[in-house]
Amino acid sequence: MYGPGMAEIYELLHESRGKDYRAEAATVAGLARSRNPQAASLLDVACGTGAHLRHFAGHFDKVEGLELSDAMLSMARTAVPAAVLHSGDMRDLALGRSYDVITCMFGSIAYLKDTDELTSALRSFAEHLTAGGVVAVDPWWFLETSLEHHVSGDTVTVGRRTMTRVSYTEREGHTSHMSVHYVVAEPGSGVRHFVERHALTLFTRAQYEEAFARAGLRVTYVGGIQSGRGLFLADRAQPAARS
Repeated sequence: MYGPGMAEIYELLHESRGKDYRAEAATVAGLARSRNPQAASLLDVACGTGAHLRHFAGHFDKVEGLELSDAMLSMARTAVPAAVLHSGDMRDLALGRSYDVITCMFGSIAYLKDTDELTSALRSFAEHLTAGGVVAVDPWWFLETSLEHHVSGDTVTVGRRTMTRVSYTEREGHTSHMSVHYVVAEPGSGVRHFVERHALTLFTRAQYEEAFARAGLRVTYVGGIQSGRGLFLADRAQPAARS
């Protein structure tokens, strides 16, 4: 779970590295509306600092977010003041309301530890959908496409603040263990360093698709978007007609 150090620079850093939250939100909104043209409400699960949510607000009449990290949720409240934001975990989602679209972006679904948790979370997403509602999940890398011993690094300057991000990811079985070091320097504050460590489950594409099916959702995989990870787009499976 992200702490206050990362929450402060999260959006600035990723945008400076080339992530286009506006374009991603527009793409997901368009795909969701291809299945549900009248969609007016959206819940962004694991909304983080609200980076996608603030752009979703331009596509839907009502947007809400769910986030486990208090530090990230605080940033989201500033970024999207008109949105209803919930503190909570996707593992036990129970908001007592339904939505036309439910999203889970930027690989956040991979914080679920196994296929049972994945199926349970997707089932709770399905239970929060309106009739004709759509689920859009931006997955982490599949087990079959993940890299071993992966190193990534960037240094960016935004205003008077310079930030360096260096990560090392080690694959162990079905989990990618990612250690990320940050160095942030700015006049008047000096230099600070902090580390985030994340364990992300490497589900196979087949495991995702099976979990959607077990959750009662009919799923399509859209490849080539979301930085190459693709996107799962699903709606409630229709019951088989009786003969």
